[in-house]
Amino acid sequence: MSLQQAFDEARFGFERTLNLRASFPTAAEATWRAEAWLRERQVAKAGEVLVITGRGAGSDGGVSVVREAVLRLFTVLRKTGVVRDWSEHTAGSFVVQLAPVTALFEGGRRSRRESGPRPIVIVPDALLGLDALTLAELRALADRALESLGVRGASPDVVESEMLRQFTRLAAGVPDGPQRETRLRAAIATAHREFDEGD
Repeated sequence: MSLQQAFDEARFGFERTLNLRASFPTAAEATWRAEAWLRERQVAKAGEVLVITGRGAGSDGGVSVVREAVLRLFTVLRKTGVVRDWSEHTAGSFVVQLAPVTALFEGGRRSRRESGPRPIVIVPDALLGLDALTLAELRALADRALESLGVRGASPDVVESEMLRQFTRLAAGVPDGPQRETRLRAAIATAHREFDEGD
């Protein structure tokens, strides 16, 4: 292990490091893995993370297609409220500052202004599988988000639409598994705390 790797291990540890270089993915695989991991780390409130892409020394022309694809992904994720900022850490890695969970909702409003309306396609019964506690917490979060926009006493249709929007954005950062709904509730609680901190 090099001195740089030792410092990185001490600073970020395993849970806050994504090593794409180790598995030699294609650009598409790397983008998919990085996006899923960054969204999950955002919900877990990881803050600052390390993404290792490699330098591309063995790539055609010495340019890492994975590195370039991940850089493009960072730009997209900044517009949608997942990534706050990033900087080159070494020639083959980046330190990424994740945005707070509440930025997901701000990011969506900003990206719609910038690129026109992009409706989220979701089945109308998407929330029916959630238990009553999760629905109540999601409803409270939707009310909170609408109030932050100055909307009070919203109609049931507007509240349901906001619940669907909140669910869609938060669910993207919750990994599959038997405890998925519990982790979704934790993400909702995180968003509530961030609203509290902003008050």
